[in-house]
Amino acid sequence: MLDINLIRENPDIVRDSLEKRGDVEKLKMLDELIEYDKNWRQSLTRLNDLRHRKNMITSEIAELKKKRKNTKEKIEEVDDIAQKIDVLTGKVEKYRENTDNILLRLPNLLHDSVPMGKNEKDNVEIRVWGKQPKFDFKPKSHLEIASDLGLIESERAAKAVGAGFFYLKNELVLLDLAIQRFAISFLMKKDFTLVEPPYMVNRKAYEGMIGDPFDFAEASYKIEDSELYLIPTAEYPLGSMFIDEIFELQDLPVKLVGVSACFRREVGTHGKYMKGLFRTHQFNKIEQFIVCTPEQSWDFLEELQRNSEELYQELGLHHRVVSLCSGDMTAKAAKAYDIEVWMADGEFRESGSNSNCTDYQARRLNIRFREKLGQAPAGFVHTLNNTALATSRTMIAILEQFQQRDGSVVIPKVLRPFMGGIERIG
Repeated sequence: MLDINLIRENPDIVRDSLEKRGDVEKLKMLDELIEYDKNWRQSLTRLNDLRHRKNMITSEIAELKKKRKNTKEKIEEVDDIAQKIDVLTGKVEKYRENTDNILLRLPNLLHDSVPMGKNEKDNVEIRVWGKQPKFDFKPKSHLEIASDLGLIESERAAKAVGAGFFYLKNELVLLDLAIQRFAISFLMKKDFTLVEPPYMVNRKAYEGMIGDPFDFAEASYKIEDSELYLIPTAEYPLGSMFIDEIFELQDLPVKLVGVSACFRREVGTHGKYMKGLFRTHQFNKIEQFIVCTPEQSWDFLEELQRNSEELYQELGLHHRVVSLCSGDMTAKAAKAYDIEVWMADGEFRESGSNSNCTDYQARRLNIRFREKLGQAPAGFVHTLNNTALATSRTMIAILEQFQQRDGSVVIPKVLRPFMGGIERIG
């Protein structure tokens, strides 16, 4: 959530960021918010004046009664003011509600270094690691490979649950777990605290972490007869565990590595690649999450990026890094990078994201810090999140990049200790 004082004092800064995002709808919302906020402040001032006037007249009535004087006119005036207060109170509450609703929907301010563009086609390639695998046979897709090896059940999963779910079997399960263990071990050595969070959060936590809360219906599974939602990523419970807390400066940064299953409804996103394990309703992920001061966050964005790239490099996976353009940026991010893995059809596709959300989430969840014990809070913390490894998409890259002519798949050396020494599947 943006600072309302920024919008009051420098609305053009917000307007410029929205124009870069190409979000016409949110530009209209900004103008509406400014008007609602203006009306709210004016109405609140008038309401407070009326309340003050009512209190004064009430005191005058008490004095008149003591002196046994006529209070009829004063009582009528108080009644008239009370009616005006009731009407104005409703207006103040409605203006505030409208202001808050729009404020929740406005995206974060873009960092100056974010490249301009309309969509993912305008993302800027930063670097490429490794070389494209060369095959002396026609390479298969990961779904073909896994099916041929008896490692996946899609049709039976569709019967039992529906589209977008899979049964993983035997070595593919071991590979999923090995990827998790590998990433956890790697990050714990870099002083990240390991956390297995709850797989559900309440509405306050979800609204605090998501960009636009109106995306609930599209993105989330809601638990029936409750205000709980299945998490789309460990980022949500990791960030919301600090709701309403004030950090001491010496306790920052907080560096967490979360391990969790993730649940998302938006599998069939229009125009998106969605074959096999690439876009599923349920998958496992290792998430990096950092809470820090505003002065630290941009350095930590690069640190998180280095961590995730090192993981892919140790796995030996051909990938590239792109800086997301303004039109492809999520609402909560001020700047973001994606890692895209090479797939057997010759395309690079997103396998993980890295975002600096600055104080956008912390402001919603009221997470602050202070410089000295006993002092008032100095401001809101900054939060960052990074997909260390999403196991489903990492498995895609391993199956497709390391497939062999005989249909087998070579396991990256760093994963073999976590798979009981298995060197090859098939």
